[in-house]
Amino acid sequence: MSILFNALKLLIVLLTPLSAMAQEPVEIHDELQSQGTPYKSIALTLDACSGKYDSDLIQFLIKEHIPATLFATKKWLDRNPEGLAVIKAHLDLFDVEDHGENHIPAVIGKERRVYGIVGEPDLIHLRREVIEGARAVEQATGISPHWYRGATAEYDAEAVTEIENLGYKIAGFSVNADAGATLKKTAIEERLRNVKQGDIIIAHMNKPASDTAEGLSVALKYLLQKGFVFVRLDQVNVRDITTRGKSRKQ
Repeated sequence: MSILFNALKLLIVLLTPLSAMAQEPVEIHDELQSQGTPYKSIALTLDACSGKYDSDLIQFLIKEHIPATLFATKKWLDRNPEGLAVIKAHLDLFDVEDHGENHIPAVIGKERRVYGIVGEPDLIHLRREVIEGARAVEQATGISPHWYRGATAEYDAEAVTEIENLGYKIAGFSVNADAGATLKKTAIEERLRNVKQGDIIIAHMNKPASDTAEGLSVALKYLLQKGFVFVRLDQVNVRDITTRGKSRKQ
């Protein structure tokens, strides 16, 4: 019986269209390309999905003069005018980019989910998510975004093609600092102690009740003491390490 069962499983795999297999969502990983300088450059990116404004985190970055790339949804921008005002007052430090209109994953297909969040039913809805998110950022800051990071940071091949066709670069990362603002302070510190030159860090700025601000404040100071220099994504080129080193230029 087990031999027959295994044979049936193999047959199902062989009959599955390659296009369907290719549609499995992937997490895109990027790192900074070499800047040709003696500095140990790294990038901090912060997602504002929905929820609230983490004032402690943003004020820490301002105090320490640490630049960051912020990915904000229209939903977050609409709900947090106070936080937006602070960010707009410090656009020398912060670059605000597109995280979508309503924080919907960039996977195409009815009832497809990533981490339990329903994706897009079709390309038309994906286009709206990207375009309306970008419009909200431009209206809020006066600056058009050029980078896009989808909800959950996972994408299927069809979504990647569409986002790039719309003219946006997809922002990956190489170090997940806070696992969606769920990690405790010590775990965040431990993850960032292993940062290396060229890493792109992802964390969150929409959950002030989490340990993210406290964990990052300790870990980022440690990285500064180790000689790391923070840059924004709009200042550099990145290398897609998901696809074995394909370059993506600004």
